[in-house]
Amino acid sequence: MGTRPAAPADGHARSLLKDQAYDRIKQRLLDDDYPPGTFLSERQLAETLGMSKTPVKAALERLESEGFIAVSPQQGIVVRELSVGEIADQYEIRLALESYTVRTLAGRLGPDQAARVRANLAAQAKLRGTGDVTRWVELDAEFHTLFAEFLANREILRVIRQLREKMRRVVTQVFRLCPARTETSYEEHAAIAAAVLGGDGVRAAELIVRHLELGKGLILAPRA
Repeated sequence: MGTRPAAPADGHARSLLKDQAYDRIKQRLLDDDYPPGTFLSERQLAETLGMSKTPVKAALERLESEGFIAVSPQQGIVVRELSVGEIADQYEIRLALESYTVRTLAGRLGPDQAARVRANLAAQAKLRGTGDVTRWVELDAEFHTLFAEFLANREILRVIRQLREKMRRVVTQVFRLCPARTETSYEEHAAIAAAVLGGDGVRAAELIVRHLELGKGLILAPRA
């Protein structure tokens, strides 16, 4: 059988540009440079990114499929805000996946894995009282994704990471509006970690469910 001809080099370059456009626009969305309700222009984005409209259009189509933006002939391209129903649905998924994850991992972490959990908690403790919300949100996301990473289930890890990205803006808003939440969140994280490291899976699952329910309540309360 003959070998398949290699793809043209310019095809690879186009793919790289699409990925670059996607990564850069998505990062700006996550950083709230484009708040919900913002209208986006393919042309302006292309000029800002220094590339043609083709990779930008592909990036926007991908971001639309992931729920970050909405595209319609009437309104154009608009940055979406998660609805109450979407937030509730996403928390239901997290509750199921994360409680399963910590229950399964309890008592099974290796020394290096346990050290990474402790290092994350130490970084959280050091950050208390600083008002650095951006860094706190990063550490919070890392804490939750660490356990999914340790479980070595690629699909669970993918879903949890994706949900964290979608929730990043609203989680950031909660910590900015409720600075005391960093303190209580750290204490809850420490208790969850202690249960996992101590081998009490049932306790770990109960604690993470309670932790996520509290977070959901803080996010949904202003939207109710």
